Amino acid sequence: MKSALTLVSPVVDTHCHMDVAFDDDFELPDVTQAMASARAVNVTKVIQVGCDLTSSRWAAQVALEHPDIWATVALHPNAAAHDSDLESSLTTIAELAQLPQVRGLGETGLDYYRTEKAQAAAQHVSFKAHIDIAREVGKPVIIHDRDAHDDVIEMLQTHGAPETVVFHCFSGDAQMAKICADAGWYMSIPGVVTFKNAQQLRDAVLEIPDHLLLVETDSPFLTPSPNRGQANTSANIPWTVRAICEVRGQSEQEICELLFSNAARVFGPF
Repeated sequence: MKSALTLVSPVVDTHCHMDVAFDDDFELPDVTQAMASARAVNVTKVIQVGCDLTSSRWAAQVALEHPDIWATVALHPNAAAHDSDLESSLTTIAELAQLPQVRGLGETGLDYYRTEKAQAAAQHVSFKAHIDIAREVGKPVIIHDRDAHDDVIEMLQTHGAPETVVFHCFSGDAQMAKICADAGWYMSIPGVVTFKNAQQLRDAVLEIPDHLLLVETDSPFLTPSPNRGQANTSANIPWTVRAICEVRGQSEQEICELLFSNAARVFGPF
């Protein structure tokens, strides 16, 4: 029997970090169980995202072992800022990016929230390198953008964005959504859209064209209401999807079909 939470049509969690959800013994999660819980609510595919060499290697391996998981690989901007051998790490990312189960470069970008100014230069070097790798292998780049909207956009415009760009956990306003839409960049909406204080994001969601809309958990982070305070999982996607439906005034069937077809165009074919 389907639960009331089950979506009417399949969707894809386009950004998750299952490797961060350690159990009490600090062991990696039971991926089979996690995917079973996701499928129970009609989340049929997930994108496992790398943030450093360890998590990128794990993402590539788990995607190889599970047909309902694809991987992306990258150095998170904060990882890049503290990497003592950035050039070597970027070489490894470039090698992993060529694997068929790896479907994107990310998350990469700029993060000025936790990075001192002196460390920002390494983030810029890393971001440019990831863009170059994405272009070389013909795969999308997945953007991490925190307190760095203007610089991220400028980098994509001046350095030359790859064909497909995804703004993970989109956090801009309506004006930024229009800029991204004009450039043909995808915007992925997290559980934040369910938060009471997230009107700016809801306004932005209205500006995203149907063909550029994605959804994600960023699990185990950003758990949507009403489950805030708990670790997020892909099984929480329905709360976010239904919030998007309410904001945009579109049916659940229509939004689910859009989200799935868009994810397949970016990361697929599934």
